[in-house]
Amino acid sequence: MFSGVAVITGAGGTGIGAATAKAFATAGCERIAITDLNNETLQCTAEAISSTHPKTQLLVRAGNVADDHFADSFIDAVVQQFGRVDYAVNCAGVLGKPLRSVETPLEEFDRVNNINYRGCWLCSRAELRQMASQSELPSHDPSRPGQRGSIVNVSSQLGIVSRPGAPAYCASKSAIIGMTRADAIDYSKDGIRVNCICPGVIETPLVMEKPEVRAAISPAVEIAPMKRMGKPAEVADAILFLCSTQASFVQGHAMVVDGGYITV
Repeated sequence: MFSGVAVITGAGGTGIGAATAKAFATAGCERIAITDLNNETLQCTAEAISSTHPKTQLLVRAGNVADDHFADSFIDAVVQQFGRVDYAVNCAGVLGKPLRSVETPLEEFDRVNNINYRGCWLCSRAELRQMASQSELPSHDPSRPGQRGSIVNVSSQLGIVSRPGAPAYCASKSAIIGMTRADAIDYSKDGIRVNCICPGVIETPLVMEKPEVRAAISPAVEIAPMKRMGKPAEVADAILFLCSTQASFVQGHAMVVDGGYITV
């Protein structure tokens, strides 16, 4: 289903990024580059892919996506090893502390926005620069035009609706949606599609490892019509759809995957 080269940030552990990297491998993408701040969890993702998809070529590099030098050097390394970037999923992100604006220290505001928004923008900028310079990837469907690349930025349901005690986080995720739409307009002429995904409450380490976080988000689970947490693989499926030629006319879209939370 997927030929070409896929790049995924925030791919360590057992969250959405790792699930997306594994989903690309399962869908036949044989050249995948992954990064995460935590090298140990990143290696776990790489080992999981290699054990189930031994033909997959991997580039594995730990680093901080909020560092502009790393973001550029990572994409440079991908191009040096694989020649191009066809699919990019910018998934790296953190939660904020449960504080109102007046209670939020500047360093906490900067931490959340530097990783969630700045990091996403830096990686997307490097990916766009490369995609705009390369030839189109031929479409398997002759009725659909080829594209130079497809980017999916990971926002949140809280980029669309907010919750108490999360001004920095909600703002960082809203910024990703605005950035996505602006880039979709700017780079359509270059044959690049840019969309974003807005997950709801998902069973990721960010949520599951801290009891206080689980307690804080439990009301949101009950509010959503489906009344359960989502699985990382369910978000990964939606991401792969947005990257695929099946979404060839989807541009600048913020797709919500939240069990119906924002409809209530």
